[in-house]
Amino acid sequence: MRTGKNWNILKRGLKWTIGITAAAVICICVNVGMKGYDMYRDAISQISLKDKVEQIRSKENYTEFAELPETYVDAVLSVEDHRFYGHIGIDPIAITRAVINDIRAGAFVEGGSTITQQLAKNELFTQDKHLARKAAEMLAAFDLEKTYSKQQIFEMYANTIYFGSGYYGIAEAAEGYFGKEPAQLTDAEAIYLAGMPNAPSTYASSPELAFKRMQVVLKRMVKCRVLT
Repeated sequence: MRTGKNWNILKRGLKWTIGITAAAVICICVNVGMKGYDMYRDAISQISLKDKVEQIRSKENYTEFAELPETYVDAVLSVEDHRFYGHIGIDPIAITRAVINDIRAGAFVEGGSTITQQLAKNELFTQDKHLARKAAEMLAAFDLEKTYSKQQIFEMYANTIYFGSGYYGIAEAAEGYFGKEPAQLTDAEAIYLAGMPNAPSTYASSPELAFKRMQVVLKRMVKCRVLT
């Protein structure tokens, strides 16, 4: 009889613990969401999303999607965001995986950011890793996806991402590393550049590491079935 009573007390205690924990998590999420919303509103009060896009597109060497080698596009999508054409700005599967890995490591070791989120982060926010900025980045990604096509978003990403050695955007990188326009890149050169933004300064200073990164990109392309 006493055992049954103790078990009931234990069950009530577990329910209270679960309830309090769930409430705490909800409060944290709401708080982070509100801070993220304020951060995003502050960012677009300084420059609207439309004006930021026009600023990007006004670059002298802006490269349109049609001028990007197909191999480059396939390589970037394979290694950065292979569900790009199927999501609405965020990738819940990638985010869940990143959260699990971050918890295991006890630090921010994986971001789970889509190409749209990376574009928003690089153009509107700082690179600081904290939850409020991640929430702001997601809100910006939703707005980008509502307003612009997938090709337009990828195009802007390719024209703004950092490739190391002071090169921003695919046109500067193609010219700086290979003396070519993006459309003239070979498959190998396109794959090389697709891997650079992962750690641009490191790869720019170490051709050996850049080559190893190429192998990672190639394996991802095979896994995503854009290469045999």
